Amino acid sequence: MTNAVQAYTYAGPSTLADGHLDLSTSGGRALAGPLAHPRFFSGLLTQAAPAAAGLLAVADVAMARYHQPRPGWTRDPVVTCDGDRLRFESFSACGGVYARLDVLGPGLDGDVLDRGTTNVDVNGPLREALARIGGRDPLHLGVGPDELTVTTLDGAVVEKKVPLPARWLRGFAEVQVIAARFDLRAELPGPQAVRFLRSLPKRASAEFWAVPAGRDLRLSAGPAPGAVGVSGVGRLATLAPLLRFAKTLRVYAPAATGDQTSSAWELELPGMRYTITISPRTWRGFSGEGAVLDDLSTDEASDDADVVGMLLNFEPTVEVGLLADRAGLSPQRVRAALTQLGTAGRVGYDLYEAGHFHRELPYDRDHVGELNPRLAAARALVEAGAVRLADGTAEVTTSGGVRTVALTDGSCTCPWWYDHLGSRGPCKHVLAARIAARTRTEVSA
Repeated sequence: MTNAVQAYTYAGPSTLADGHLDLSTSGGRALAGPLAHPRFFSGLLTQAAPAAAGLLAVADVAMARYHQPRPGWTRDPVVTCDGDRLRFESFSACGGVYARLDVLGPGLDGDVLDRGTTNVDVNGPLREALARIGGRDPLHLGVGPDELTVTTLDGAVVEKKVPLPARWLRGFAEVQVIAARFDLRAELPGPQAVRFLRSLPKRASAEFWAVPAGRDLRLSAGPAPGAVGVSGVGRLATLAPLLRFAKTLRVYAPAATGDQTSSAWELELPGMRYTITISPRTWRGFSGEGAVLDDLSTDEASDDADVVGMLLNFEPTVEVGLLADRAGLSPQRVRAALTQLGTAGRVGYDLYEAGHFHRELPYDRDHVGELNPRLAAARALVEAGAVRLADGTAEVTTSGGVRTVALTDGSCTCPWWYDHLGSRGPCKHVLAARIAARTRTEVSA
């Protein structure tokens, strides 16, 4: 599959000088539509030191490749302004780590000039300057250049071209769907959080198990009731510089399975939150998890997504019930539409608020089908007449033989199913059987 290419064009480099942090923007979408250099905010970061450290942490994840580290392209972080906060997001080059810094209302004091999403330039000199920020003095922040800056920086245009592999794009979608299934597993006050995180193994590749114990966490040598397993402790490294500001640590994960799972680690900081979400294994990126495929396989999901998408307005939190009323759809169909929109980079998920938020990632949502080859293969099987439905089962004929699918539990006799047992979403045969079964039900209705 051909990789997409992201072209960044900044009016000038982002800078930090004389108490002013000016983040240069490239492309993106605002309320009025696409803009070359959107300008979203001008005002103060009331908590300069944690904000600088958090922004640097997000940039660190964007530069990192935790599995098989090697030099490569750096994707610039994305920022969304939704009226009462700024959300900075990034995704690691290996596709297994997602980071977000939410600068909330108490951390901002200024004017919201527009709402929307854009890329922001985080260059080497800016990173060095951010690392030197300390103390309690507020810092002036500008997201996007003013008209004077655009005029005077004509000779300082910064251009970058960065490949965006399909698996990287899929991962950004999958992590939102997976996170929506997490539960709060532990919540630690600042001192306990610092003590626990500093007690973790020092070897970057080490695995550990964290067991909730009252308002604390303890390390376990292996799986234990209620434990959260983490593979590759080095993927939590960006939390370390933020510990001096930590007020609370929250840990989110799915129900305990006795195996390593995805998890999210959220630090509450003064006026902001920093969250890092990691895949089950360092070698296992989010792109192959398959969590979105069932929702995407419904014929109505695309049409519903078009309706719901028109109702989004860069809200801090997307209210499913309100969207259902406005769109004339059931809450279940709205959630499926949000999954479709997430796959197109148009919504994220906030664990603390247990809700979606609107943003627009900088890639073409028309390529959604291409980004899910399993779904494309399933539809091709249906169109070729390869699915024969029976009572509660289906036989799917492929070049590798006939696969038997159990529609109730979604199991299959193919080697891929035996390798993963549903832990990475349905295989193409299960998807094909479900699509065919829905089509037959709709025809007979």
